[in-house]
Amino acid sequence: MSNPSVERVLIVEDEPSTRIGLTELVRTWGFTAESAADGEDALTSVTSFRPSIIITDLVMPRMGGLELLKALKSDDAECTVVLLTAQGSVESAVEAIKEGAYDYLTKPIEPQRLKILLDKIVERQDTLREVKVLRRQLREQGSFGSMIGSSPSMRKVYQIVEQAAPTSASVLIWGESGTGKELVAKMIHQLSPRAHQPFVPINCAAIPETLLESEIFGHEKGSFTGATDRREGCFELADRGTLFLDEIAEMTPATQVKLLRVLQERTFRRLGGRHEQTVDVRVLAATNVVPIEAVKSGKLREDLFYRLHVFAIELPPLRQRKEDLPLLIQSFITEFNARNNKRVSAVEPAAMKVLEHYHWPGNVRELRNVVERAVILSSGEFMELKHLPPYVTDTPPPAPPVGGMALTPGMTVEEAENRLIVLTLDHARGNKTRAAEILGISLKTLHNKLNKMRGKSSEETVSS
Repeated sequence: MSNPSVERVLIVEDEPSTRIGLTELVRTWGFTAESAADGEDALTSVTSFRPSIIITDLVMPRMGGLELLKALKSDDAECTVVLLTAQGSVESAVEAIKEGAYDYLTKPIEPQRLKILLDKIVERQDTLREVKVLRRQLREQGSFGSMIGSSPSMRKVYQIVEQAAPTSASVLIWGESGTGKELVAKMIHQLSPRAHQPFVPINCAAIPETLLESEIFGHEKGSFTGATDRREGCFELADRGTLFLDEIAEMTPATQVKLLRVLQERTFRRLGGRHEQTVDVRVLAATNVVPIEAVKSGKLREDLFYRLHVFAIELPPLRQRKEDLPLLIQSFITEFNARNNKRVSAVEPAAMKVLEHYHWPGNVRELRNVVERAVILSSGEFMELKHLPPYVTDTPPPAPPVGGMALTPGMTVEEAENRLIVLTLDHARGNKTRAAEILGISLKTLHNKLNKMRGKSSEETVSS
């Protein structure tokens, strides 16, 4: 958390003793504070004092708190507003929150509640500042923190990360192996109020089934053969921080039930333990299979799926965001130049063409390994074709993956298109908006094509 002394707080209150008292109180907590007698005075102060936090009374002469909030909103002022209201005006405060206020406190003000609220706002301000820097980085460099790429599919990922990070909600991340699920989880943690607390990752697929429960919940001495001492599990290690459960669908159903209980009740018991322990842990989970398919196949419990699915992030495979290849390659070249004392500055055109045609089954992780190898083998300024591994250079350009859609000689373009539409709708589970996005056409165009297909089908039925 940043030092609150950098945060400027403006107290807006028409009653002099309350205004002076609140201003002095906020200063004792290390904030820089000034005051204003009503909304109009506050607008003048905003220009000169430039507060990051405004604490304002709701009802004041000349201009009240709600009018002040609307004026700040129209001026695009970047500050967080907290309202002070009498007990009978709570409805108006709730209306103000809909207009963009952060929270409200009822009078008389409890100092401890105000202090807790200000600390939360400082954490929020830190996150907003980081996001602002990341957005500028995305515009200028095509990356968002440690995540690289400016393709539309990656921008959607960044948008959800922004929304999810400041909350304590669970997040379910899915995508093929090598797409960067742990990287996204770390980014969510770094942009959250828990950033200075532990980030504990665990790969559920890499731990033997018999030991997984012990790894997650810990165990007491003698709780099973080989338990020679007491051991803390991941939930204890991640207390007040973030626990990242990778490949969660590899967990046994029994362990999934225990995990669900911890998520719901925030308590757990070590293996062989007698006492319940309370933890404050945010859980992020990931899987390399489509979650709803994992539920259907019985690999992932439905109740756990819905508990984790507060925010959902689908990471696109590299073959679906080839426009990000140059950015990714250049980033890896810079990293491995520094690590290996090399001076590679670019990729020769022939090598780049091969990299663009390759289908990247291992996604970004595979690309990173290929670039590392090429940089180490390079002796000059260019990454050349001879520096790429044979399995990349010898692979013919793949046909687009169509999941079993048969294309046969003699088939018309219209028939092929119809089959592709049907397959895509099936993949999108009947969601026409999502299918249209995947196909790269408008929803209206998709409806027109479907109507045409239905009309043709009816004609064929009549004629047969």
